Amino acid sequence: MDLRLPKLASDQKLRRAEALDALESVLPFDRRDFLADILTDDDVATLRHLAREGIGENSLRALASDLGYLEAWSLAATGFPLPWPAPEALLIKFVAHHLWDPAKRETDFSHGMPAEVAITLKAEGLLRSDGPHAPATVRRRLSSWSTLTKWRGLVGNFNAPGLHSALKLAVRASARPRGRGRKSRKAVTADILAALLQACASDRLVDVRDRALLLVAFASGGRRRSEISALRVEQLVEEDPVPADPKDPEGLRIPCLKIRLGRTKTTQADTDAFVLLVGRPVLVLQDWLERAGIAEGAVFRGIDRWGNLEKRALTPQAVNLILKRRIAEAGLDPQAFSAHGLRSGYLTETARRGISLPEAMQQSQHRSVQQASNYYNEAERTLGRAARLMV
Repeated sequence: MDLRLPKLASDQKLRRAEALDALESVLPFDRRDFLADILTDDDVATLRHLAREGIGENSLRALASDLGYLEAWSLAATGFPLPWPAPEALLIKFVAHHLWDPAKRETDFSHGMPAEVAITLKAEGLLRSDGPHAPATVRRRLSSWSTLTKWRGLVGNFNAPGLHSALKLAVRASARPRGRGRKSRKAVTADILAALLQACASDRLVDVRDRALLLVAFASGGRRRSEISALRVEQLVEEDPVPADPKDPEGLRIPCLKIRLGRTKTTQADTDAFVLLVGRPVLVLQDWLERAGIAEGAVFRGIDRWGNLEKRALTPQAVNLILKRRIAEAGLDPQAFSAHGLRSGYLTETARRGISLPEAMQQSQHRSVQQASNYYNEAERTLGRAARLMV
């Protein structure tokens, strides 16, 4: 046995981890060791190349996550890292392992993902469900696989008729709903937000931060958790105070702040898209920045168990966990809410208050009228007369 092999593997992992350190603003710290262990040198080089090419942080984060899963699946299913480009047979095997008929699985244990592959992926924290994957998840990972293949300068087999046919049949057989589910079962409307703010009403630094985070995320149109975690002081522009009552321009005036959005899911970095904060959210945000001594860089940062402020920005996952923790502290069910509930809650609340959809969309920055109007329609139906004929 060559005793140099374990040391060589360890050195290679360390080298990959150091290379991934350059992507620390994109990849969560606790995922880099896992990725360094599972990815190849070429994989890491591809991710760094994508970062240099200016691909969006959210897109790069998703590609890295999907690549880690694909490499882990390939090792578990074949014993080898992903081949580039992948043969059509391997692509079809991926579909067969992730989209299958639960009824057929009851009589044919070879149908779907083999048990040993599932056990391996579960041990690595990559597989949570015993059932087939959502078709949208499988399509997304195939799309990421295709994108990474192209960025390596290779031509993949993702348009092969056999793959398309297998995917269509597998989706039909899979007993998963084909429509996209709501990201948060319940919307964080104004009454729920008030309960969350009450749960962080003390003067502890972590409470000051969470109050600012929740108010800014909601009042700025229901910003996505990725936008909140990526928010920087340089995006904040102080505006002249505005009238508290638009109908009384000479009356009391309250603070106003502009947030330049830069690159988001629906805007590009070179656009002039912005949203406004007015009144209380501005004061709470300014209080947080002053208390934390933040004059540049990330607005919302981690705070350790001793109450010390960290330099590292919160991750999108941390934003979600903060909301769920405050939901629990408010006596509500954390399973029923996620950070997306702030976004849906904002639109639901504007509908309840009779604010026009175009005005609400200007603040939320939704592109799709149909998507935004869904929240309006739900609010109008529950508050309207049509369902109350027999009350």
